[in-house]
Amino acid sequence: MEKKLILKSDVLNTFEKLGLKSGQVIMVHTSLSSIGYVCGGAQTIIEALIEAVGNDGTIMMPSQSWKNLDPESGVHWEVDVDCWQTIRDNWPPYDKDVTPTNTMGAVAEMFRLWNGTIRSDHPARSVAAFGKYAKYLTQGHDLSNIFGDGSPVGKLYELDAYVLLIGVGYDKNTSLHLADARAEYPGKHLCTEYSAVMENEKRVWKAYDTLYVDGEDFEQIGTAFEENCEVKKATLGNATLRLMKQRELVDFAVGWIEKNRVNNKHQED
Repeated sequence: MEKKLILKSDVLNTFEKLGLKSGQVIMVHTSLSSIGYVCGGAQTIIEALIEAVGNDGTIMMPSQSWKNLDPESGVHWEVDVDCWQTIRDNWPPYDKDVTPTNTMGAVAEMFRLWNGTIRSDHPARSVAAFGKYAKYLTQGHDLSNIFGDGSPVGKLYELDAYVLLIGVGYDKNTSLHLADARAEYPGKHLCTEYSAVMENEKRVWKAYDTLYVDGEDFEQIGTAFEENCEVKKATLGNATLRLMKQRELVDFAVGWIEKNRVNNKHQED
C-alpha cells in the first residue's frame, strides 16, 4: 500500500475544510500514527494547529500521567501484587515540567514541552494548553475535581470551545467526562485515588476522593451524538478528523447518560 506524504500545507488545508478559524478554543486529541507519514511528525501537526487558530486562539491537549495512580487501580499491570507497596513508596512525585505523558500520543507529548505551553498541576490527569486562555484553563486544577465544572474541561465549556478528534474515537474524548460529572445515573459514586506529589518540599503518597468514571459507553454516546448533532468530518491521510462544539457534545451526553445508563456494574449494594 502506497503511503502518501502529508505536508503541513495538507494539514492546514484539511483544518480549513473542517472549519478551524482564528480565535477558536480547541481541545485536541490526536493519533499521529493513524494519519500515515507526516513530514515533520508531531511538530508539523502542532505548528499547523497554532497557525490555524492564530494569536487569539487557544489549544488544549490531555497530558495525563495516569501511571501516577495506585497499583490497585490496575495501572501497573506489568508487576506482581507483592511489588505494589514498593511502587507506592518510590514512584516519582509529579513535576509538570518533567513527568512524561502516558499513552497520550506523540503530539501530546511534544505539545507539553512546546515553548509557551502551560501544564496543569494534577498529578495524574493534567492538561496542557497554549495560547490566549492557556493560563486560565490550566490554573487551579483541583485534585478531586478532575473533569467537572471548574476543571479545565469545565472551563472549555464556559469558553464555548470546540473538540477536534484526529484519528481517534470518542473513547478518547475527555469532554465526555464533564457530562459524567453533570449527569445523574445509577451507581454514580466517588472513589479514592492516590498519587505521588510534592507537599511542603517532601514527597508524599497523596489520597484524594474523586468521581469514578470508566468511559465504557463513550463510543455509544459518540455514535448517537453524530446521528443527532452536527459533526464536521474530513480526511487527512488515513485518519478521519472530527470537529464538534463542546457544549453541544456535553449537553447531549448528559441527556444520553441519564436516559441510557440505567445500570452500572460498579454500583454498590
